[in-house]
Amino acid sequence: MCKKQKVSFAWAFKEFIWPRKKIVSIGLILIIFRSLAGLVLPYASKSLIDDVIPSKDMQALTTLLIVVCIAILIQALTSFSLTRLLSVEAQHLISLLRASVQKKLLKLPISFFDNNKSGALVSRVMTDVEGVRNLVGTGLVQLIGGTITAIISLVILIKINAIMTVFVLVPVIIFAVIALKAFGYIRPIFRKRGVINAEVTGRLTETLNGVRVIKGFNAEAQESETFEKGVERLFLNVKKSLTATALMTSSSTFLLGLASAGIMGIGGYFIMQNTMTYGEFVSFTLFLGFLIAPIVQMSNIGSQLTEAMAGLDRTQELMQMQEEDDPAIRTIILDKIKGDMVFDDVSFSYEESKEVLHHISFKSPSGSVTALVGSSGSGKSTIAGLAATFLNPSEGKVTLDGIDLSTVNLSSFRKNLAVVLQDDFLYEGTIRENILFPRPNATEKELTEAVKGAYVNEFTDRFDKGLDTVIGERGVKLSGGQRQRISIARALLADPKIIILDEATSNLDTESESYIQKSLSVLMQNRTTFVIAHRLSTIQKADQILVVEEGNIVERGKHDELITKKGRYYDLYTYQSRI
Repeated sequence: MCKKQKVSFAWAFKEFIWPRKKIVSIGLILIIFRSLAGLVLPYASKSLIDDVIPSKDMQALTTLLIVVCIAILIQALTSFSLTRLLSVEAQHLISLLRASVQKKLLKLPISFFDNNKSGALVSRVMTDVEGVRNLVGTGLVQLIGGTITAIISLVILIKINAIMTVFVLVPVIIFAVIALKAFGYIRPIFRKRGVINAEVTGRLTETLNGVRVIKGFNAEAQESETFEKGVERLFLNVKKSLTATALMTSSSTFLLGLASAGIMGIGGYFIMQNTMTYGEFVSFTLFLGFLIAPIVQMSNIGSQLTEAMAGLDRTQELMQMQEEDDPAIRTIILDKIKGDMVFDDVSFSYEESKEVLHHISFKSPSGSVTALVGSSGSGKSTIAGLAATFLNPSEGKVTLDGIDLSTVNLSSFRKNLAVVLQDDFLYEGTIRENILFPRPNATEKELTEAVKGAYVNEFTDRFDKGLDTVIGERGVKLSGGQRQRISIARALLADPKIIILDEATSNLDTESESYIQKSLSVLMQNRTTFVIAHRLSTIQKADQILVVEEGNIVERGKHDELITKKGRYYDLYTYQSRI
């Protein structure tokens, strides 16, 4: 665990502290001034008791009060400046880091999102990075400033009375050992807390997204029970960390309290022996406070820094993940493309030893329509995912215009791609905003053409606000057919060269489907198209139909050819016709 901590702190220092060395340095200077100003009062107390009061010197008293007031003013101003400078910079850094983590997330491959809950990822973006405030904010600077104050106070205490100082150091050292042990124990707990918190947040997000299904199956009670178990795990984790923190706090109270009691006894003895003045005793007690207070404060800040490092461990882990568009491998930038796509002996596995596609080979010439049919789980969507570069072949290669897609810059490829999925995704916002999603700067004319091409105007004309109608989260205020037409309008506006249609007409009634079939025929002109369809009536005009079963292409050809063969496609088609 220690090794992990060193790596993480070195990374955090390089990423967050060093680029802000000027601000952190100013913070350190400010806290040193604040610490030095704080030391004026103990010195003034000694002078007041031993010199000013016995001599009844009013001028000296006035001078002393002015010096003390100036020191208090310096403390107040430096405290305000510290908070204003470092706390604001820390919050600014949190916002930048959240943006960086979100940006990194979007560069990770689809497989990463398949294996992680969206709610858990939200927690990693919003919660894990917050600990950075204790590095760049006042936490780390106070830790360093407190250390400086403690060292200066220790030197002065030794100068006043070395014996009393040694007596104080024994419980302080014992407390330091306990604190270090506690921090080592707490850090894995904080790291685990981040994982649990992400899981609980993820489950809650899923619950809220699927509230209609939950209510439809009367499953509120079991969802509440699942969430309660997650919250209980979180509570038990927090309880562990609170126990360790309480041990530090109580041990500091006990040990430092013993030291204070001992100082009273030893100091009283020295005063009675006339080897220490009253002023020296008061001054020693006050300086002792300046020694002990930073140590107690350091234990609290240490807990905060431990929690921060645990969160940043997880952030570092995420930021160091391999990106989908690796610039070292994907070096080819596409400009204009024809759209000739070839699958050459392609196999694919989601997990080792569990191959889902076996040596698939076919050609999709530019402007052609390739239909993928077969039973559920046969591998149709996997083939479409490979064509869209969402997945990479385990063996073989997919080429575009003779170029291996695994070597192509993904951004340059996806500029030529449009996807209409079975589970169409719409943002909460207006219909206009959702259609403009791929090209926010498209002209009104281009927007209107896309709207008419997908027959979106057929239903928006009935809305009071037309295209500016707000559709709710994931488009819940629209029917499935309406949402699908918006998705197709979005694809039309993107003006792609390659199109993936995954059950694009699955949510449409007969009337809507007739509209969409017309718009799709326009969309697919001169574009390489892959169509996944269970409803075989929608793909009769495809240039080639691939029948996929258990990861193999078992039949291929045009509709009429496959019907004549009376094979698997014939069985599927005649079965649907009877239905």
